[in-house]
Amino acid sequence: MEGSQRFLDRILRNRVLTHVLFWLGVLVVAPFTSDPTISDVREAFLFRAIALPPKMLATYWLVYFLIPTFWERGRIVAFILAFIISTIILAFLYRLNNVHVAERLAGLPYPKESLGQMIREFWYTVLAYFPRLYFFAIVFWFVKAAKDRYTQRHRIAILEKDKAEAELRFLKAQIHPHFLFNTLNNLYLLTLDKSDQAPAVVAKLSDMLDYMLYVGRSSRVPISKEIDLLNNYIDLEKLRYGDRLKLTFDQQIDQSDTLIAPLILLSLVENAFKHGVSDTTNKAEIQIALTVAAGDIHCRVFNTKPEVPSTDPAKYRDGIGRQNIHRQLELQYPGAYRWEVEEGPDTYEVNLWIHP
Repeated sequence: MEGSQRFLDRILRNRVLTHVLFWLGVLVVAPFTSDPTISDVREAFLFRAIALPPKMLATYWLVYFLIPTFWERGRIVAFILAFIISTIILAFLYRLNNVHVAERLAGLPYPKESLGQMIREFWYTVLAYFPRLYFFAIVFWFVKAAKDRYTQRHRIAILEKDKAEAELRFLKAQIHPHFLFNTLNNLYLLTLDKSDQAPAVVAKLSDMLDYMLYVGRSSRVPISKEIDLLNNYIDLEKLRYGDRLKLTFDQQIDQSDTLIAPLILLSLVENAFKHGVSDTTNKAEIQIALTVAAGDIHCRVFNTKPEVPSTDPAKYRDGIGRQNIHRQLELQYPGAYRWEVEEGPDTYEVNLWIHP
């Protein structure tokens, strides 16, 4: 389906090609739309080919000059006058072309009317050749209008997609600065103490940054990579909180290559640390349960929270926490996720179901 869409887009963007295809179509249908007196297929193609110049003149004059110059600007009287005059001229040109070129090439033994005779038969010339001039012009106008609407919708869709991707990149960029600051601070303390943990911290942080900067740009990644990211994040946060934190991470994954939008799960877990552990002076607890079954993803994140929450007048935490996650889900999984929150005096639990 996407391949067909791209092929159609390429054709529609090529203006010359679309015009050539249209007039080739006019020639192809000649045996079915020609004058009933023309029964021979070769003759039908000949008459239609010879008639193309006046038809094309009428079409492009109407669609690309008369309509945009007069009709679309509300100059109806000028449009009618210009349309009548141009129709008369083109009708005579069409009849001259038909009689003195097409009929001669077809070898038809009809009498060849002079221009004077055609003028004397003014109403016949205009009324007989009017539908021949403008039948395909009207078809062309409808096709052009449909193409313009399609192109406009396609352009709007691209702009909206670009805007959504830019917004998503901005949201992802908000997730990690305070975590990075805390990890570097911990690493600094470890290096001062010449701790053996310092190299492991550097390796985990390097893996996380590589993931966030490069892998995280993808629209979907295997769930196994997200789990590796979560494990690295959890290990670094454990280093920060030590015995203050009790954490469990249960996983039930039927297919490790199940795809998921990157950094969604990290946002959930990061939020639990930010609201449940960072302000707690006593023992804090976080429970993470991740289930993947037949492509469906369920993530449960439970955390305790301080009885007296810290003040946040600027709503910094809420702004880059829950609202951020909700917006990412709306952009990545519109109509394909479910989110439930259970909050108690000292507990907070989030359940997220994703049905790709």
